[in-house]
Amino acid sequence: MASDNTHRSYSIIPCFIFVELVIMAGTVLLAYYFECTDTFGIHIQGFFCNDPDLMKPYPGPEESSFIPPLILYCVVAAAPTAIIFVGEISMYVMKSTREALIAQEKTIVTGECCYLNPLIRRIIRFIGVFAFGLFATDIFVNAGQIVTGNLAPYFLSVCKPNYTGMDCHLSHQFIAIGNICTGNQVVVERARRSFPSKDASLSVYSAVYVTVLYRENKMYITSTIKTKSSRLAKPVLCLGILCAAFLTGLNRVSEYRNHCSDVIAGFILGSSIALFLGICVVNNFKGTLSTPTKQKQEDYRGLPLMTFPRVESPLETLSAQNHSASMTEVT
Repeated sequence: MASDNTHRSYSIIPCFIFVELVIMAGTVLLAYYFECTDTFGIHIQGFFCNDPDLMKPYPGPEESSFIPPLILYCVVAAAPTAIIFVGEISMYVMKSTREALIAQEKTIVTGECCYLNPLIRRIIRFIGVFAFGLFATDIFVNAGQIVTGNLAPYFLSVCKPNYTGMDCHLSHQFIAIGNICTGNQVVVERARRSFPSKDASLSVYSAVYVTVLYRENKMYITSTIKTKSSRLAKPVLCLGILCAAFLTGLNRVSEYRNHCSDVIAGFILGSSIALFLGICVVNNFKGTLSTPTKQKQEDYRGLPLMTFPRVESPLETLSAQNHSASMTEVT
């Protein structure tokens, strides 16, 4: 019976791997359709005439930003990957940590049939979950931008609406017609994708995932770096990564590419996905090291109980003396 159960558990492992690969492939494909195709149409949102919140100057294409998208996406993807890679290797080099990881990973992921080095498994796991969350964040951001169609602060500058034949003398006159823009249609379509901010979401997701990725109820960087030379090194590193993500969102507001609400929504979305994956998903892979404790408890159960000498209390001594005195008087 034990061999049948073991064989059955081993046969289930490839099924789980196949399902995870299918989910990952579907997530990447959906992100591709959102990002690189026109499969999903953008909601055409109306606007008010001469709305000051939409009349900011056009800051130019995204490539001319202080933080270009290509550099941002490379840093967002490469920095956490490098930190996880170096952190896992440094933990595996230490003998005490390596023994704990081997005892933990050997019984959780593959079992005895297809044993793989715990270092490789952990690197693939953490980076795989990180990549899944990165694509999932991109999907949520694109879905929010397409559904809301929120207008960027520079929308009226690039839309150049044709007010001919429309009563737009009042600044609060609402325009619901979507085909009155005379500017470049590609730029206008980009100006309709403001909420939430993609740069803010991806940057804060990457920062929160790598700093608040829980391992044994500790922050990933805090539990990975084992230096005692400076107590401020690890907090400064964590705060520096989070501050870089925060400054990325502020840069979007200062360049009039997003509203403050867009950046705040991006921060909330990215940090929520990172916390969910770090706490609820990654921790599900954590092994249980309670076997030695249970064994010790069972060993103690078999030992005989220790007997201690009985110490009489003063009340018992006094009562015994009174009882002996009364017996003497009677006799």
